[in-house]
Amino acid sequence: MANAIKKSGDGLALQITRSARAATLVDEDDDNTATRLARTRIHAFNGLLVAVDVGRVPDGYEAELVATAAADTNTAYRAVTAHVQIAGNGYQLQLPNAVDAGLHEGDTPRITTAPGVLLIAHNETDTETNSVRVGKDLATRRREQHTEASR
Repeated sequence: MANAIKKSGDGLALQITRSARAATLVDEDDDNTATRLARTRIHAFNGLLVAVDVGRVPDGYEAELVATAAADTNTAYRAVTAHVQIAGNGYQLQLPNAVDAGLHEGDTPRITTAPGVLLIAHNETDTETNSVRVGKDLATRRREQHTEASR
């Protein structure tokens, strides 16, 4: 079952333990103790948040993802910085710009991962821009970027 966006502190957050590991937003030692928690830049679009690990995704690749998301959604809202945090038995990410993207407390967004990136999409079923599809497309592009950089 997907995690729901919850109130945390003065804003909203999402539990991202499995997704953070899959996207390499955290490094852990053999005892599953965090040795690195990513600093992310979270970009907001209609129905979509794109969280980018600023330490692992080069600026040019991030700019390409942001430009693609803006073109595909015909929107661009504010970007904010947030660190992955330890919460309970896992990790969470504060989402200060969730409301800009149309995400609210109780929503259970679809999370797609790619190296250094989380794509948090509203699970809407009937909108002009399908943010889940856009998120999947961006994840595919990020995987291609990662492969190009590895060569």
